[in-house]
Amino acid sequence: MNTADATDIKEVVKEKYGQAALRAKSGGSFCCGATASAGCDPITANLYDTAQAGQIPEEALRASLGCGNPTALAKLKSGEVVLDLGSGGGIDVLLSGKRVGPTGKAYGLDMTDEMLALANENKRKAGIENVEFLKGEIENIPLPDNSVDVVISNCVINLSADKDRVFREAFRVLKPGGRFAVSDVVTRGEMLPEIRRSVLAWVGCIAGALEEDEYRKKLTAAGFEQIEIEPTRIYRAEDAREFLAGQGIDVDALAPQVDGKFLSAFIRAVKPKTKEACCGPTCCS
Repeated sequence: MNTADATDIKEVVKEKYGQAALRAKSGGSFCCGATASAGCDPITANLYDTAQAGQIPEEALRASLGCGNPTALAKLKSGEVVLDLGSGGGIDVLLSGKRVGPTGKAYGLDMTDEMLALANENKRKAGIENVEFLKGEIENIPLPDNSVDVVISNCVINLSADKDRVFREAFRVLKPGGRFAVSDVVTRGEMLPEIRRSVLAWVGCIAGALEEDEYRKKLTAAGFEQIEIEPTRIYRAEDAREFLAGQGIDVDALAPQVDGKFLSAFIRAVKPKTKEACCGPTCCS
């Protein structure tokens, strides 16, 4: 992808997420694939249970454009440092801050001024002190090397035009033994390019989701090990009927090419631990 294309994608994402923040503050919601009158199912709906929703301001929940719930799956521990890539209104950062406790820290990184303002307002309302929101891009994380225990993200990496750089940056800021634990949209298997573009416009807002094997290869190339991709929601043609019909697409004819090939997934990986120094002539053999 050339620089012009990457810049165009970044500007579209900024505009869309800025609108989402403003809608959340005014009492509305904004979802991938949803019009003002349409619902958010099956992508963004019902991701957080009642107990989690009760821990955070309503505006944080309304501003969520996620496709999963990484905080429920990442197994965060007290005292850990967590970084959320593309933190939006702050829902996953606030939940992470509660889970790592006062001895831990949760950072949120976002490039959209409107989302950062909303996130900081949600932080104030929630009264959670061990969280901090940073302005920046997920391709250039403003944190030092080896400073984070867990990197999470919720349906944001698929929006990046340079995913290889995102993975390298996540690897850089993770401590040895640190965990990569994100929710994202991925695809499965081959399909006609025009069908992929149409459905991804619905599933991910921007047609940038990786095929699951390609996701594994890119994580491996960045240095990660123990890579797992666990489907959390598998989408069917019927799920996208309203949106696709509005695009002039015959959904019934499309179904065989779509069913089971678009999914939200929880992706895990680990940064290898640094090898200990040898204490004898054969211990490193």
